[in-house]
Amino acid sequence: MTLVIGDITVSLDGFVTGPGADPEHGLGNDGDAIHAWALDSDDPVDRGVLERHAAASGAVVMGRRTFDTVDRGWSDGMGYGAAQDARPPFFVVTSSPPERHRLAATHDSTFVTDGPAAAVERARAAAGDRDVFVMGGGALVGSCLRDGLLDELRLHVAAEVLGGGTPLLAGVGRHRLTQVAVEVSPVCTHLTYRVLR
Repeated sequence: MTLVIGDITVSLDGFVTGPGADPEHGLGNDGDAIHAWALDSDDPVDRGVLERHAAASGAVVMGRRTFDTVDRGWSDGMGYGAAQDARPPFFVVTSSPPERHRLAATHDSTFVTDGPAAAVERARAAAGDRDVFVMGGGALVGSCLRDGLLDELRLHVAAEVLGGGTPLLAGVGRHRLTQVAVEVSPVCTHLTYRVLR
């Protein structure tokens, strides 16, 4: 059964970017530091998480700001799962598709203009028997939780305090989750929650 999984890295103080994040500055001041588990760690726990997520990804949903950051920042050998370089179809929630983008030659990206629920539905149809990962940004993951679109929430809690930035779950309201897995490396705690409905 295909699961829709909110999958995002967050600092200990609850931010998914550092201060000053915008299209020109990507993840903001020190925002890249929270992704060290995915980009720099050789720890077997971190590698295992990336390998399993990449293998399970049938489709990925992301917001437009995240897409713009990815389009500027990913190298040619990078895809979902960082160096695992998974290339599932991407569904980008946006009010206006870009005229062109760098990843067009290497990644299958569909721009969805009628909201997160429509993007998740299209991603689910494309995923086959694999899972849909909602990778961010924080506002998109939060709105998918708020609107009942997620089956699971997977948080990669980095051993970093950013002191400001984009909060993950601001304004999503009350939700009950059940913790189903915890994996720990020296730089990150990987938490998996089932969303109760």
